[in-house]
Amino acid sequence: MKLNWFPGHMRKTHKLLLEMMPKVDIIIEILDARLPQSSANPLFAQLRGNKPCIKLLNKNDLADPQATKAWVTHFQQQSGISALPIEATKKRDVERILKLCRVLVPKRGQAGKEIRALVVGIPNVGKSTLINTMTGRKIAKTGDRPAVTTCAQQIELHNGIRLFDTPGLLWPKIEDQQSAYRLSTSGAIGYNAIDPVDIGRFAATFMTDCYQERLTERYKITEFTDNPDQVIEEMGWRRGCLVSGGTVDMTRAAKMLLREIRSGKLGRISFETPETFQQQKSKD
Repeated sequence: MKLNWFPGHMRKTHKLLLEMMPKVDIIIEILDARLPQSSANPLFAQLRGNKPCIKLLNKNDLADPQATKAWVTHFQQQSGISALPIEATKKRDVERILKLCRVLVPKRGQAGKEIRALVVGIPNVGKSTLINTMTGRKIAKTGDRPAVTTCAQQIELHNGIRLFDTPGLLWPKIEDQQSAYRLSTSGAIGYNAIDPVDIGRFAATFMTDCYQERLTERYKITEFTDNPDQVIEEMGWRRGCLVSGGTVDMTRAAKMLLREIRSGKLGRISFETPETFQQQKSKD
């Protein structure tokens, strides 16, 4: 199944970013710490030019700590980029972000010379949650589905920093379908654009290959095969995802697996590391 998702408001956002980029001093790009490369929109890299960029690995509490450490090192080696693992709801992480903004833009942040920070990220990565934490009040809408924020806004933090918030933006054509499946598993691509069972199969295969013990602990599965449908059926049967006649409702069971991966009920999981991403790229 070919996965792409680019609602109409995202086209408007792309045009808006082109107009705003010359007016800002620094880019704050929010990534999903579980899939930092797959959740990094290549359009942002093209648009930012030489402007400093802070890559925030959000949902750090859901990601594998060793993988996150490797990603921070990977990003820090790139020109003009700093990286921080964060939890968007933590005020102490917000303070670290604001401090880094002042370090990277030392000539601004004073009266009459605000640091103008553009906040970008793909849908459902936690951008609105972070902005609400930064301001200390509910300014941006949040939710557990993509495309909650659909219009741009400016937010003055009253500490020498002004935020420019934009809607979450994917790219028009996702060439790397492995990344597309990771994005769908994480929730960045909505159910209106995917088949939950198809994504559930990807998730079941990944969990079986990389975190099999989590499936055993959570669902008491002890025998695994190469067929992801059997894994989903076993989970569905044990959790009562049944229809008339006692057969497993595959859609319901697949959605349950995705929901529990996204919520952290299967533990801290990373879908990619710099090493595995490079290995995959070399094969393509």
